[in-house]
Amino acid sequence: MMDNDKIYDITIIGGGPTGMFAGFYAGLRNAKTQVLESLSELGGQVATLYPEKTILDIGGYPQIKGRELVSQLEQQLQTVDTEVKLNTTVQNVKQVGDEFKIVTNQGSSMSKAIIIATGVGAFNPRKLAVDNSEEFEGTNLFYSVKDLGHFTDRTVLVAGGGDAAIDEALLLESVAKQVYLLHRRDKFRAMEHSVDLLEQSKVEPVTPYLISQLDHDGQQVKITAKKMKSDEEKTMNVDDIVVNYGFIAQDDALAGWDVHPEGSRGKINSGISGKTNVKNVFTIGDVADYDTKQALIATGFGEAPQAVNAAMSSIYPDRRGPVHSTSMKR
Repeated sequence: MMDNDKIYDITIIGGGPTGMFAGFYAGLRNAKTQVLESLSELGGQVATLYPEKTILDIGGYPQIKGRELVSQLEQQLQTVDTEVKLNTTVQNVKQVGDEFKIVTNQGSSMSKAIIIATGVGAFNPRKLAVDNSEEFEGTNLFYSVKDLGHFTDRTVLVAGGGDAAIDEALLLESVAKQVYLLHRRDKFRAMEHSVDLLEQSKVEPVTPYLISQLDHDGQQVKITAKKMKSDEEKTMNVDDIVVNYGFIAQDDALAGWDVHPEGSRGKINSGISGKTNVKNVFTIGDVADYDTKQALIATGFGEAPQAVNAAMSSIYPDRRGPVHSTSMKR
């Protein structure tokens, strides 16, 4: 249970990569900090959906797997005194004078400032819109690549056309016998560099097609795909299908809070420093919304120190902030 008598300087709601880095940075500022995460592990979407995904937008890492990034962030977080509380779902946030009462399924606590880093909220992958697709889930049909070894020497079809789909196809190419990438458009909706890597690989594009039917064929799956704007069909036999159509966010977590920052469509309006319309409530990462915002992990990492420093300046206006990153001490 939480300590009702303890007052935190900063409470970070959300333990994805951005929330983890904010927790670390707050520790560098000697802020009494807690990170609240509803899941049983840190890492958010990266850990639960894309642990094997190669991430390219982290400074200092030419490339790093999702699970490795989360592991590095956990090690970093352990170097400071920030408290991490897992399996802790925030049910309400109430204003109590100049502070906030945070009510969770594990009890309640008080905080002088809050940083919301909930990302897109609870998320579920967009399912393949084929009537009998559930029959294949977990055996031949997957919505993320969590165990790369399963795909060794197998024929795999990846469905999707964005960066994540291309990343997974290229990842699978390293172990699979054959990889196909099926997309309903002729062109892929991905960064130019990703498309260049795809063109240089042995991954075979299948465009513009959409999966319309799945059938059992021994241990394999027979795929029927319909060509877009045509009656033409293509059939293929594969061992596995990996669908990457993105995810559906359940972004109503803040709806029940008494303290409710302004925003729309699951996003919270903020300035670049993370400030919301509620004093001492800040937001960072994918849930934060402002002009020119780019939904990258690197963006969230840049927003985290801004929000922490803004929070500390507000609650401790006489305390000297960091002059330069190299001058900060733990």
